[in-house]
Amino acid sequence: MNTARPGRPGRSRAELVADAAIALLAERGLRGLTHRAVDEAAGLPPGSTSNVARTRAALLEAAVRRHAQRETELLAPDEMPDPAGGLDALTDALALALHRSLTRHRELALARYELALEANRRPELRAVYDALGLDIRAPFVALMTAAGSAEPERHAMSALAWYEGMLFSCVAGQYHTEVPEQARLRAGFAELLRGMLGG
Repeated sequence: MNTARPGRPGRSRAELVADAAIALLAERGLRGLTHRAVDEAAGLPPGSTSNVARTRAALLEAAVRRHAQRETELLAPDEMPDPAGGLDALTDALALALHRSLTRHRELALARYELALEANRRPELRAVYDALGLDIRAPFVALMTAAGSAEPERHAMSALAWYEGMLFSCVAGQYHTEVPEQARLRAGFAELLRGMLGG
């Protein structure tokens, strides 16, 4: 089975390999991630993955980097909230991003859980994972600042924790069979943000 959907246009060989690795992590877990399996899932000739990422550590790092890139694309730049829009715009954006994760990109969440646990066992992977995490966290802090937060770092942490908690619950936790409607997610974000920021 071609897990990586190679028909998607505009991807390099390295991206194709990393996307196949992410899909395998979501489907089979870390035990199912081998160079041969990635070749097969991506529809590439044998040995192609080794040419892109020679070792297992390199393959995991490629998956982490590609994963971070794809997560940042869940909310297109032209759909990021205008700071002038205040809490309503921020609430809309967060609800949209979370709903997309739950409906169209569940494999990204599952793969991330596998990668996060493996990062705890591999210091070199942990360093990459954490550095990329800062790139994702920074926009949240900026948005909290623009929304008027007096403690943007702390409020960003709370908002991200709520986001991550909902994602885990609805993908791998007690509510894995339920996908809240976007309106419900928006209501939850609104309650959280208004409680932290007022308004």
